[in-house]
Amino acid sequence: MPHIPFHEPEPGGLPDLADLERARLDVLMATARDTYGGLALRFGDRLSRRWIETAENPYAAEIAAVARTVGEPGTWLLNLSYEWTCTAAATSDPEAATPRLLRTLDWLYAGLGSTMLVVRQHGPAGDFLSLTWPGFVGTLTAMAPGRFAVALNQPPMTRRSGLRSLDWILDRLAVGRSRALPPSHLLRQVCETCDDFDAARRMLSQTPVCLPVFYTLVGAAPGEGCVIERMPSEAAMMPFPSAVANHYVAMPRTGHGRGWDSPGRLARMESLMATADNNFDWVAPPILNKATRLSVIANPGAGTLLAQGWEDMAPATEVFRL
Repeated sequence: MPHIPFHEPEPGGLPDLADLERARLDVLMATARDTYGGLALRFGDRLSRRWIETAENPYAAEIAAVARTVGEPGTWLLNLSYEWTCTAAATSDPEAATPRLLRTLDWLYAGLGSTMLVVRQHGPAGDFLSLTWPGFVGTLTAMAPGRFAVALNQPPMTRRSGLRSLDWILDRLAVGRSRALPPSHLLRQVCETCDDFDAARRMLSQTPVCLPVFYTLVGAAPGEGCVIERMPSEAAMMPFPSAVANHYVAMPRTGHGRGWDSPGRLARMESLMATADNNFDWVAPPILNKATRLSVIANPGAGTLLAQGWEDMAPATEVFRL
């Protein structure tokens, strides 16, 4: 079974992974072509690039560098993709005094489980480890040893008209008018600039974002953890210990559902999160489903990180251990 590569690029060198891991990137781009088609990739790329540049996104230059390496449409669009579902928890660790993050990421995008990377990135507040893919510049799941671990989930799609396809379009039109950061770019900024759990919690709950998002955050000290439910300019928080899937709990909101059995996944995570061993035996249905691509256990206080890629409801990589 393949291992998960570990990279330590120099500051500003994240786009270089698109070249260093070109074989993995080619797998992801082939899936993009098969899933969306060439015309949709070109059109989506054009709109995504225009929005990122108009919004003066701080990571625009990195995405442009990746696009030059890739040499075909899709880079700008895929860096803004937001169509996954997840299950996560900020909870105690039965083997340590400090809290841990449990997390799975689900996405019907073949190849994500077998092509993932662990990348040590740098920022003014210190280094952090990102679970990511070649060509992607945002952050979805990360651990900053001695500071915090954090992941994002996708909430229900905002119900505006009642028709799902129309609401998807209306969501994108709203994003087009926003100049706020995408949720994954805010998460990267937090990892780069926040010195501790409290600073990360403030930034994740107060900084405007262009789309709703759920963040799961744990710190390096006992009892530090929360789930933050976000709308673009407001937030609600669930204290430690807490879990989240893809439906609102703290906010009085509903919307078009995401993924498979979000209530069932949340109930299962809540039942096991405090006692699950530090292995991936807990990745079982309904938390495990046909879209599961990544599982993570991160304890920033202890400095431990475990990760595994998944495809077709089975492990696709060896367990990465730090």
